[in-house]
Amino acid sequence: MRMHLSSAAAALLLLASVGAVAAQDVVITPEQDTVVREYVKKQPLASVKLPGVELNVGTALPDTVELHEVPNVKYRYTVVDNRTVLVDPSTRKIVKVYD
Repeated sequence: MRMHLSSAAAALLLLASVGAVAAQDVVITPEQDTVVREYVKKQPLASVKLPGVELNVGTALPDTVELHEVPNVKYRYTVVDNRTVLVDPSTRKIVKVYD
């Protein structure tokens, strides 16, 4: 029984780590990063306040936050608490935080 419980715990930890790695597999090429940075400078947005929301990669933004398109990039952007964030529109999760 003890061996079975340890195996189950190990399996859960393995699955959790696989999910965490998959969430971090977003790759933004240097070219995409340049496109985003230049576009954001030319198309500034008003910053929105989101009290209690941490601006970290993987944080999902609420549906109330409007996401804006960046030409030729699959991600969208917005400005939260004066920081530009790049967001996956399908999950609304932050994929990059610009300072």
